[in-house]
Amino acid sequence: MNTSIKIKRSTYLKISIFILISLIIPFTNGCAMFQYQLRPPFFRPYKTVRLQVTAYCACEKCCGWERDSRGRKVYAYGPQKGKTKIVGMTASGTFAKKGSIAADTDIFPMGTIMYIEGYGYGIVEDIGSAIVGEHIDLFFKSHERALEWGNKTLDVKVWLPSKKNK
Repeated sequence: MNTSIKIKRSTYLKISIFILISLIIPFTNGCAMFQYQLRPPFFRPYKTVRLQVTAYCACEKCCGWERDSRGRKVYAYGPQKGKTKIVGMTASGTFAKKGSIAADTDIFPMGTIMYIEGYGYGIVEDIGSAIVGEHIDLFFKSHERALEWGNKTLDVKVWLPSKKNK
């Protein structure tokens, strides 16, 4: 009597695909499960810069929005005062998440990757009216966590984006 187990070809294929994906996905940024595994380009050197590092969240206190008479979220001040605000949307058009950094884009252009001790890797995706010069603002999911971070002066590793069209 033959007691060997026969595995259907389709089952074998599914198992193979699962194993392959399990080995590849941790090294990509394409899966929501691994979206926060931002890494700088290993072939480009970094520079260390001493920066003022503060924190923000998507609340009305941090991002300058309020509700109008109809209950809609609108800008509370500035040139867009009264216009509809999409809460959590960064200046680059992405939604803020852990790793989103607001910076002065004259110094650190959009796409600059940074490593901040105690926070991890982040990427410049946002700007802020109070973020000028050697100052960055780190995104946190809650106002309490942003307040816990406070205001620090730290040495930050910076990888500027490559200049493609020289």
